Amino acid sequence: MTTTNEQRYTAGVTPAPAPSPAHSHAPEHTPRLHMAKLAPEVYKAVLGLEIASKKGLDPALVELVKIRASQVNHCAFCLDMHTKDALAAGESVERIVQLGAWEESRHFYTEKELAAIELTEAVTVLTDGFVPDAVYEKAARHFEEGELAQLIAVIATINVWNRFGVTTRMVPGHYTPGMYKS
Repeated sequence: MTTTNEQRYTAGVTPAPAPSPAHSHAPEHTPRLHMAKLAPEVYKAVLGLEIASKKGLDPALVELVKIRASQVNHCAFCLDMHTKDALAAGESVERIVQLGAWEESRHFYTEKELAAIELTEAVTVLTDGFVPDAVYEKAARHFEEGELAQLIAVIATINVWNRFGVTTRMVPGHYTPGMYKS
C-alpha cells in the first residue's frame, strides 16, 4: 500500500507542504524582547516556580489547566507549547479542541477536571476582583488541600508565563515537545 504525502503529514511523519504563493500565510511577527536573556534571574525564578508547582499533580490535568489559561489570556506561544505537550503525553485532540467550549462540552471531562478548569478561569480572569466561593468550594471538594495549593500555584504560574508571552510577543510555531524540560 502506498502512503500519500497527505497521510504522512497528518500522521506527523513529514512536514507540511509549503503554502502556494496564492495562499501564503501572513508573515511571522518578531518578538519584542527575550525575557530569558534580559531578565535571567526573573526567568530562572519563574522556572523554579513552574517546576515546584506541578509536583504531585496529574500531568494531563496540568496541561489542560495551562491550555485553558492560555486560551483565556490569548497567549499563542503558550497555546502552541502546551497543546503540543498535551498531545505528546497522549491527550486527545478532541479534548484539547473542546476545551475552548468546555461549558458546552462537559461530557469530555471528569468532574475533577471541570473543577480545575473552572478554578483556572476564575483565577485567570478575576473579573469581580475575587474567586467566587462556589468555584473554590467545588475545587476543594475534588482536590485534597495540598493538591489544591499546587493547582493554584500551577494556575498562577501559567498566568505569569502568559503575561511574559503576550507582552513580549513570543512567536508560536517553533516549539517541539520537551524543548524546555522542566
